[in-house]
Amino acid sequence: MSASHRAPIAITMGDPAGVGPEIIVRLACMPRESTTPLLVIGDIDRLHAMANQLGLALTLFPIEHPSELDDRGVTPGRMAVLPAGEALPPELPYGLVDARAGAAACAYVNRAIDFALDGSISAIVTAPLNKAAMAAAGITYPGHTEILADRAGTQDFGMMLANDELRVMLVSIHLSLREAIDAVTPERELRAIRLAARACHAYGIERPRIAVAGLNPHAGEGGLFGHEDETIIAPAIALAREEGIDASGPWPGDTVFMNARRGQFDAVVAQYHDQGLIPVKYLGVDNGVNITVGLPFVRTSVDHGTAFDIAGQGVADPSSLVYALKQAEAMVRASDTAEDGLAVQP
Repeated sequence: MSASHRAPIAITMGDPAGVGPEIIVRLACMPRESTTPLLVIGDIDRLHAMANQLGLALTLFPIEHPSELDDRGVTPGRMAVLPAGEALPPELPYGLVDARAGAAACAYVNRAIDFALDGSISAIVTAPLNKAAMAAAGITYPGHTEILADRAGTQDFGMMLANDELRVMLVSIHLSLREAIDAVTPERELRAIRLAARACHAYGIERPRIAVAGLNPHAGEGGLFGHEDETIIAPAIALAREEGIDASGPWPGDTVFMNARRGQFDAVVAQYHDQGLIPVKYLGVDNGVNITVGLPFVRTSVDHGTAFDIAGQGVADPSSLVYALKQAEAMVRASDTAEDGLAVQP
């Protein structure tokens, strides 16, 4: 599919009380190399007020469906906004947990999913939501990933964090540490390895090298520090190798990420949330992206939260959103190329 006829990419506004509105209007004023049109699913008044606060020359115009978008969707300084949920009150404060904001953030994501499933948009890029605000609105999902997977009807999904130096797939996502240890099962391990390989293929890596981090210190040290590594993780790695996946490990968690940065591996499977996200975020969130692997559409996200401590103050950095958009564009291009029967380029 040519870029000029490609369905637009939708950016969801995230929690309206967070930095989402600011990073979106800043992005909208930046020059872009891609000709894929953009739209925002969110509240046009909220975005307009933020643009005015920042003194940005930004024209926002409403649409009701992605098919209405034309060349205005690729012009810096112009952005289409598609509404979802209830209109926000002008007095909604920045930087505070608010049930109205939580409900709105979920509505933006749900509408984006509907458009992605029917092919009206080519990808979703999400600004951050706030779990406490969603909970205040009676929404029990722990995060974006679970909403996306549930609405898309997929059980085989995972979260990958990526930047220019690391790609990290998680075995479990938003669980307590005690629950995450119980989630280390052969089935979950094999699924995470498969998803890591699938994500690497989407980046154009034909035979990815997948490293699996151990659960225990020193990957169990032969059973001295726990048996999960040799009785659960190692057998799953063996099964993945039987399927033709170049998987190895379990490797000690304190060195595997360093070796991946040095080019020894293309992706690392981490056993739980913080084991995988700390090394990625330590390298900086500006060029980090959150990718949901296993969905029937492309979804990327910023690698930071709602940043209530600086929300509404005009100091938020849009770099992570810019990077997430570029990664979504690259994955859409790779998907188009694969459908055309051509070699996928890195």
